[in-house]
Amino acid sequence: MGHPSSGSPIFWAAFITIVVALLVVDLGIFHRRAHVVRIREAALGCAVWVSLALAFDLWVAREFGKDKALEFLTGYVIEYALSIDNIFVFIIIFSYFSVPHQLHHRVLFWGILGAIVLRATFILAGTAILHQFVWVFYVFGAFLVFTGVKLLLAKHEEVHPERNPALRLFRRFVPLHSDYDGQRFVTVQAGRRLATPLLLVLVVVEASDVLFAVDSIPAIFAITTDSFIVFTSNIFAILGLRALYFVVSGMMNRFQHLKIGLGLVLAFVGGKMLVVDFVRVSIGISLAIVGALIVGSVVASFVLRPDEPPIPVHEHEGHPAPPFTNESDDSEETKRGIESD
Repeated sequence: MGHPSSGSPIFWAAFITIVVALLVVDLGIFHRRAHVVRIREAALGCAVWVSLALAFDLWVAREFGKDKALEFLTGYVIEYALSIDNIFVFIIIFSYFSVPHQLHHRVLFWGILGAIVLRATFILAGTAILHQFVWVFYVFGAFLVFTGVKLLLAKHEEVHPERNPALRLFRRFVPLHSDYDGQRFVTVQAGRRLATPLLLVLVVVEASDVLFAVDSIPAIFAITTDSFIVFTSNIFAILGLRALYFVVSGMMNRFQHLKIGLGLVLAFVGGKMLVVDFVRVSIGISLAIVGALIVGSVVASFVLRPDEPPIPVHEHEGHPAPPFTNESDDSEETKRGIESD
């Protein structure tokens, strides 16, 4: 399975320090004030993050060799592609809670901080488990094949944020304010501290990322079990997620066939894990196959336009549509909120 990590503690510390610095600059300078992120700004952000990832890959090639660089690039492409599926869910969550568009970036920023900690925990735990129990590698492979086939066979599934267990638990125990209060996650009313709907949305986004991590982390272990390569490629994909969100959210109805490509990617990397003892697929070939599947599904989405109506996305900039209460019966409250919207 290879060595647990090619990165020394100094490399780990340096990488994490750089990531924190980039996030501080992002929020403290470029997004200090809440504003609506337009597609042009988002596209520029995507180009910057992708360029940083490619520059890091060149450093990996110089420091650890060509094979490690290919592992990083393949893992990065897989994680970045899978993150598009996450974006569709985020769009629905923001729409359901009628989050003002200028606040989307703030939720995604803090959500990414939580995702970085979560992914680091999953990756380190997964690496340790794989090196102690080799058979788990095949369990990951079978799980990815199952998930890929499920994506291929699934029809358009509706996402129901109101059914999220984290949301139900949060609303049961945390007192909520009925309206947004700018960029604040917590506000004060009549001397009482209350969580704003923005904090509730952040909790739902973080909970959703747990499910995404369960799919994406095993996928990159099919490429490499080097924890440093797995972690860095994952983090670069997450860092570019915010900019990619604002690009995709403006073009989401054009990616109708992307799920097919993602399903085939998961099935391929899962199958690769299952037959690793019999068939060795080089990293270069893996990268070419993954790239072809993703690009092919994107091209198909533009060429084969579906006859279905566009997915509605609220443009509402005011009050949240669902009721923000602490009632235990979420389903009835939610229905009334949707009907009244």
